[in-house]
Amino acid sequence: MSFEIREISTRKDMKRFSRFPLKLYKNHPQYVPALVMDEVRSILNSPSMKYCSRKIWIACNPKGEIIGRVVGIINPRANELYDYKRVRFGWFDVIEDYSVASALIDKVMEWGASAGMTEIHGPLGYNTWNKQGMIVEGFENLPQFNCIYNYPYYPEFLERMGFSKEVDWLQYIMPAQQPIPDKVERINEMILKKYNLRVLKWKSIRNFQPYINNFFDVYNKSFMTVQNFIPLTAEEIKACTRFYIKLINPDLSCFVVDSNNKIVAFSISFPSISRALQKAKGHLFPFGWFYLLKSYLFYKDIDLMLNGVASEWKGKGLNSIYHYHTNKTFIRKKVRWAVTNPQLENNHAIEVWKEYDVKLHTRRRCYIRSINK
Repeated sequence: MSFEIREISTRKDMKRFSRFPLKLYKNHPQYVPALVMDEVRSILNSPSMKYCSRKIWIACNPKGEIIGRVVGIINPRANELYDYKRVRFGWFDVIEDYSVASALIDKVMEWGASAGMTEIHGPLGYNTWNKQGMIVEGFENLPQFNCIYNYPYYPEFLERMGFSKEVDWLQYIMPAQQPIPDKVERINEMILKKYNLRVLKWKSIRNFQPYINNFFDVYNKSFMTVQNFIPLTAEEIKACTRFYIKLINPDLSCFVVDSNNKIVAFSISFPSISRALQKAKGHLFPFGWFYLLKSYLFYKDIDLMLNGVASEWKGKGLNSIYHYHTNKTFIRKKVRWAVTNPQLENNHAIEVWKEYDVKLHTRRRCYIRSINK
């Protein structure tokens, strides 16, 4: 197949870049599109560009139609923190043509090599708040709004290029109305009393405002043991606060505070908006906003987005507190299904799900290979 690879940088080209998956996955029952303008903003205007380098490529056929895309990222903070020299690839989508896929990845590797990188891995974004992890199992399931969907031929192409597994993330699905295990309830009560902890009560983001910096401080420290995690900078925290934190639903979140009113553990869940994004078809107007608002206010399914424990409190069982309170809320709200956010397969905290009736929903993989291979 005849095609060419072009580097792009303008907002006009980025709109085409972001619309390409809408055509590639048109009418696919499991694909959840991002809002075009949100994706353009998250790539071009990311606060991570204060320290990252980035290149964006598209593959075009002789008619000028996009048939593939990829973003290459060099994150010097990650390279320094983990003492490696890696270039990342993300926002990778391609038609079912191995030569096109290989040419796009070759561009990322060539650029990485020119900058002194020795390995390439992905799919990853600038940081953990971007979409990451290629589906290798669970193609039949609807992904969360913040997760990648890809065709089964994607991992086949990467493995053919010489990529291998770096790490897998696992997602689980569970009936949200199942009773709270007696063991979890007993442990929860014991831990609250033993350490003089309480669950924070709040009704609006205005009430939560004084805790935002404390929350991100705990988040940064608690995730330092997570592979490929990079602590958020002040600029990234500001962006996350502006676009995501204000959407937190007090009913679906649990923040545990100590006797000094400091956050020691947290759990954040969102109403599932995947079906609404499918109806929006990548655009907020004319009706996308209505579908999203409706799904946010009148929900039946939940995405378990984020949970963690302050580093100095790990190993004390605090995760049972937010699991207990989240479970109680789901029963009260008559939620049908809950899906966990991707969690590293070697993360011991996911063992708590063994106390519940769960099954594997999706397995996601970060691939890696040597550039000089």
